[in-house]
Amino acid sequence: MAATGPPEGAGHGIPHDGAGQDRPPTSGLLDDLGVAAVVLEEDGRIALWSPQAEKLLGYTAAEALGHYANHLIVDDGDAPDAVALFERMMNETGAWAGIFPVRHKDGRIRRVELRGTRLCDAEGRAYALGLAAEETAVREMETGLALSVRLVAQSPIGLAVFDTDLRFVSVNPALERINGVPEAAHLGRTSAEALPELDNDTVTSAMREVLSTGRPLVDQHVLGRTAADPGADHAWSVSFYRLEGPGGRVLGLAASVVDITERYRSASEAATVRSRLALIADASERIGTTLDLERTAHELADLCVPALADVAAVDVLDSVLNGARGDRAAGSGQREPAAFRALAVAAARTALAVRAADQPGEVANYDPDRLITRCVTTARAVMVPHVTPRDLNRIARDEEAAGLLAEAGVHSYLAVPLIARGEVLGALDLKRARNPLPFTQDDETLATELAARAAVCIDNARWYQKQRHAALALQRHLLPHQPPERPGLEIAYRYAPAEGPTQVGGDWFDVISLTGDRTALVVGDVMGSGINAAATMGQVRTATRTLAELDLEPDALLRQLDKITTGLEAGIATCVYAVHDPRTRICRVAVAGHLPPALSRPGEPPRLLDLPTGVPLGVGGVPFEITAIQLRPGDQLVLYTDGLVETRNQSLDAGLDDLLALLGEPERPLQQTCDLLLDTLRQGNEPDDVALLVSRIGPPPAA
Repeated sequence: MAATGPPEGAGHGIPHDGAGQDRPPTSGLLDDLGVAAVVLEEDGRIALWSPQAEKLLGYTAAEALGHYANHLIVDDGDAPDAVALFERMMNETGAWAGIFPVRHKDGRIRRVELRGTRLCDAEGRAYALGLAAEETAVREMETGLALSVRLVAQSPIGLAVFDTDLRFVSVNPALERINGVPEAAHLGRTSAEALPELDNDTVTSAMREVLSTGRPLVDQHVLGRTAADPGADHAWSVSFYRLEGPGGRVLGLAASVVDITERYRSASEAATVRSRLALIADASERIGTTLDLERTAHELADLCVPALADVAAVDVLDSVLNGARGDRAAGSGQREPAAFRALAVAAARTALAVRAADQPGEVANYDPDRLITRCVTTARAVMVPHVTPRDLNRIARDEEAAGLLAEAGVHSYLAVPLIARGEVLGALDLKRARNPLPFTQDDETLATELAARAAVCIDNARWYQKQRHAALALQRHLLPHQPPERPGLEIAYRYAPAEGPTQVGGDWFDVISLTGDRTALVVGDVMGSGINAAATMGQVRTATRTLAELDLEPDALLRQLDKITTGLEAGIATCVYAVHDPRTRICRVAVAGHLPPALSRPGEPPRLLDLPTGVPLGVGGVPFEITAIQLRPGDQLVLYTDGLVETRNQSLDAGLDDLLALLGEPERPLQQTCDLLLDTLRQGNEPDDVALLVSRIGPPPAA
C-alpha cells in the first residue's frame, strides 16, 4: 500500500486558499506589525528565534540560541522583573500581556508589546513562548483601526461591504437608517433580497461590472423606495469599489451611499422647466407654418406627443367652421350639446386609443355632460389626473370607445380650450396611457399656453380658408362655365386655383363669339390675390367682352382696356387677345405684357409665337401691336398664365422649355393635353393660379 503523504503543498511554506489551490505567501497584518517569536527553555535559555526577532532585536539566530534571554536582551535594571515574569509564566497556566523594555544588540532599549504564555511538549517539558512587536507599530495600528471603526460607525454616509457573491457582509449605522433595515436583516442577503423596491437591476449590473473589472464606479444614481420612507420615491448616489487583500486577492466590494433626493428632484424640476420652455419655443416655429387649417392642427397635435401626452387630438367646433365669428364666446357657459369636427390625431404607440378618437374629418356630437363639451362651454381646462371607468364614459364618444380607452390603459386626461380673439374654437384633447405620471397643474399651464398659441394660428387658417373659398367661388362664378362651340375650332380649358398662402389669384380665360364666325380667345392675369383680385378680374373680363362686341381690332381693344384698367383698384393686368377667322385661318394676336402663346403643328417642333410683348394693362399711353399668324388645320394654339410655367422650384425659361416638350403630340385629345400640362408642370402647394386655354384649328365652316 502506498504511504499516505501530507497534503499537496504541506511542508513547503505555501498555504492553501480554501479552494484547494496553492497561492504564494503574501504580507498580512502580522507582517505589517513585525511580530517576533521567541521560545525559552525552563532554565531561561533561548531555544527558538524567529527572523522577526532578529529584525526587532538585532541578534541573529546563531547569536541568540542557547543564551540566557535575561543576559542577552534584558537590561540589568529590568532583570528582576524579567525573572519574576518568567517564573510566573512557567509556574502558572495563565498568559501575560503588557509592555516590557528589551535591549537591542546596539544597546538601545526598545519598548515592545509582549504576549507570553507557557507551552508543554509531549514529554512534559515546559517552555515559555513570547510574541513581541514594537510598541509604536502596535499603537499606530490600534489608532488606525480605531479611527477606521469610528469613521465607519459615525459617518453620515451609508457604507456597506459585500462578499464576492454580492451579499452583505457589513453595514454601518448610517446605511441602516437610510434603508430602514437593521444590520442583521442585511447580512448574508443580496441587495434585491434586503431591499426589493430598489432599482436592483441597475445596482446588480453595476456591482458585477466593478467586481469583474476592478474599476470603481462613482456616483451611480439609484432610484426606488426603502423601509425608511416606504411611501415616497428617493434617489441615491452610490459608488462601488472592489476590495482586494494582500497579493491582489479579490475579497468583495465596498459601497458608499448618499441620499440625493432633494438634489435629484431639483435637477429633475429644472430639466422639466427647460424642456417646457423648449416646447413652447418649438411651438413658435412648428405651429402655423402654413395657412392650411388641417396642417396647423396636425402641427399642434404632433408637438404634444410624446412630450406632453401619449395621445393628442385637435377638435374644432363644427359651428366655428361653418358659421360666423361669435358663435360661442369664451366663457359663455352655455349648457348644450356640441358638435366637434376632428382635425388631427397624434399618438405614441397607443393604437387602441387612436381607434377610440374621432378620426380627422369626422363630426361627433357630444352631450353637455361630456368633459370636452364642458371645456368649450366654460372656456376652462378640464383635468382628471386619475381616470376612473365613470370618467372614461364622459371622455369617449360612446361605450365602445370608452372600452378601447380602458384597454389602452388611459389613466389621465386633460382638455384645454382653443381660444382666439375672444372666441372658443374647440379643444386640445390630451390622454396619457404609457406615460405613468398623471397630468399636473404644470401640465395644464403648459397645454394652455400651447393651445393659446395654436388657436391664433388655427383661427388665421380658418379665416384664410373662408376667404379663399369665397374668392374661389367668385372666381369660378366669373369664369365661363361652358365656352361655346365655335366654327373651325376645338376648345378645351382649365382653371387651377393657387394652393399656397397667396390664395386665389386673378387669372381668367374667355371664349367670345364675334361676327363672321370669328372667335376671340382671351387669357389674362390681374395682379394680386384674394377676393379683390377676383372682383377686379371680373370687371376686366366684362370690359373685354363689351369691347369685343364693338368688333375692335386686338390692338385697339387693348388700348381701351388699358384705359379702363388704369381706373380699377388692382391697376395692373396682363392679357393676350387673339381673334381667329375660320375662313382664312388667320389669327390676329396682340399682347399686353403677357407670355406668348405656344404653337404646336404636326410634323414640326412646338414653338412660342414671336410676338411683341407690349406692356401690362394699366400702365397707360403705350401702343399695342398686332401680329397675324397663318394657321393650318391640326395646329394647336395654347394660351396660359405664368403660374403654369413659373413655379417655386423652377425658373420661367425652364418651365417654358418643359411646356414645349409636352406639346410634341398635337393629335392628342385636348382634354388630355390640359390634364398633362397641369399634372406635369404644376407641383404641390403652388403659390399662383393658372388659366389654360387650348384650341385646335379645324376645317372651315360650310359656306
